[in-house]
Formats: sequence, structure tokens, C-alpha cells
Amino acid sequence: MEAAIKTVVSVFLKSSKGKENLGGKEFQSLVKGQLKNILTDNEAVKNMRQQLDNNQDGKVSFQEYMNLIGFLAQAVSEQGKNAI
Repeated sequence: MEAAIKTVVSVFLKSSKGKENLGGKEFQSLVKGQLKNILTDNEAVKNMRQQLDNNQDGKVSFQEYMNLIGFLAQAVSEQGKNAI
């Protein structure tokens, strides 16, 4: 689990180029690179970014990014339960 946490953090830091937030292009690049089998449509990626952007500043903060990670983890957990 420790390795997974480090990966989640390092993906954000690499994608944000060390900044506190991901801009639109950075978020799209992160999603297309890391979630290419889940979110493939540009409009869906844009909508996801807007839904994550709680403070409506046009950027995705680390906390907002973690909301995405939590949502995805929950979805994978549900899929696992249904597979049993």
C-alpha cells in the first residue's frame, strides 16, 4: 500500500510540474496517460475536471485530485465485490 500511495503522490507532482494545482492541460494529460482505459473522451475528461474543481478556480488541487482517486478506488472496490 505504501508504494501505491507514493505512486499517487508522484503522479500528481510530476503532472503538476511541482505546482500546487493541475491546470486543464495538465489534468487532461494526467488522465489520458494514467486512466486511458477509463476516461477516453476529451469532453468526459473536461467534465470530470469541472466536477472535481470544488472551489471553481479552474484548477485541480491535490485534495481535489484525491477525491478522484477515492472515487476510482470505490468503483474498483465495487467491481471486485460484484466479481465474487
